[in-house]
Amino acid sequence: MPIPVDFLRVLLGLLCVFFAHFLGRSIVRMRRGQRARSLYGWLVRMAITAGAILWRHGLDGVAIGAFTLAAASLVLGAWDEQRPKKQEDLTKEIFGG
Repeated sequence: MPIPVDFLRVLLGLLCVFFAHFLGRSIVRMRRGQRARSLYGWLVRMAITAGAILWRHGLDGVAIGAFTLAAASLVLGAWDEQRPKKQEDLTKEIFGG
């Protein structure tokens, strides 16, 4: 029983959205001066999945939807990495007091 090609394109679109989120986070880290090596890895992964979505069918509804969600995911990942992380103070629970 063969797997439909559109199902694989949707799966690649979801991977593209996932990779775009971590690309956005890596862009913020690189701008802060942290490790930039992971930036190129996420960029290559996202570009390969985006190219695979466009391979046979070109720019259609699946591709436009995947790229729109990937762009939103990239922005959301960058925003999530920029905002300050709230750290919980567990001193009283650990040491009593």
